[in-house]
Amino acid sequence: MLVLFCGLTLAQNDVNETEISEISVLFQELGAVKAKLEAVETKLKATENQVLVLNEKCKSLETKLEETENQVLVLQEKEAPKIVFSAGIAGNSAIGPFSTSKTLIYTRVITNVGNAYNQHTGIFVAPVRGMYYFSFFYHAGGGKSVGLQLKKNNQVVVWSADHKSSYDGADNGGNAAFLVLQRGDQVYIQLDANRHVWGNPYGTTFSGFLLHKV
Repeated sequence: MLVLFCGLTLAQNDVNETEISEISVLFQELGAVKAKLEAVETKLKATENQVLVLNEKCKSLETKLEETENQVLVLQEKEAPKIVFSAGIAGNSAIGPFSTSKTLIYTRVITNVGNAYNQHTGIFVAPVRGMYYFSFFYHAGGGKSVGLQLKKNNQVVVWSADHKSSYDGADNGGNAAFLVLQRGDQVYIQLDANRHVWGNPYGTTFSGFLLHKV
């Protein structure tokens, strides 16, 4: 019995020592995992700080980009060519009526900054793509019909007309329009067939200018 008891006691001691050894190893492994988790948390915090810094840099870059874009727009406005013209018809006599329509030639140039208007053809040729403004006015006798068209590349944009009357000694009229033109587009005033206008350097005029590039 004594021998059996001693054997059981020794066996129990061996088991306890084995469990203690395994538990010790487990604690060591848990400690290693904890250390790794702490290292990961540290790196994560460092990464979050870097992200915050990058966000601030991105905001700063966006602000600088907006400022640069605004500066570019200002420079583009400054660099936009100056296109302005105004002209009248020299002389003091009736033009028309003709059997076919005619392009009016405004030979008295009041101003022609940019030289986009041709006083020999009466045609304005857009030098750049942009938003333009055009206007025309006329003086005419009341005893004959009037019919003028502002045309862009052979297409009517706006027109102005007046019927003849026996009681009206003279007529005055005009029209205007904003146009988006491509480079090379042509704009001019056309006198309708069987209509007339009074050639006058002060009352019968054609004008236009570039508002801005587009």
